[in-house]
Amino acid sequence: MRGPNSRWVVHVPIVVPDLLRARILARTAARVLAQLTRCVDVGEVTVSTEDEQRVHHRVFCDRRLAGGARCGLPSDHLAPCAIRRNQRAYGWHERQPPGA
Repeated sequence: MRGPNSRWVVHVPIVVPDLLRARILARTAARVLAQLTRCVDVGEVTVSTEDEQRVHHRVFCDRRLAGGARCGLPSDHLAPCAIRRNQRAYGWHERQPPGA
């Protein structure tokens, strides 16, 4: 049963030929949408194959950094975790605990 604070998730199927292109397109789309609305939780963006939609691949690293910020680099980055300079504009924000 949905309560008054229920949230909905929007799914927009976009088909690309491989995981690399899917992650690139998802990162780009998330950043653009985050510029338009604060409703985008960029750190939770994932992609999946068409036939295995229950298996999600993260697009952003999103590890927690010192001071509570989150890593804004791609999920498969090799460099040390870091904050993007414009991270706030891209929708990275402190996640509120359930019921907060």
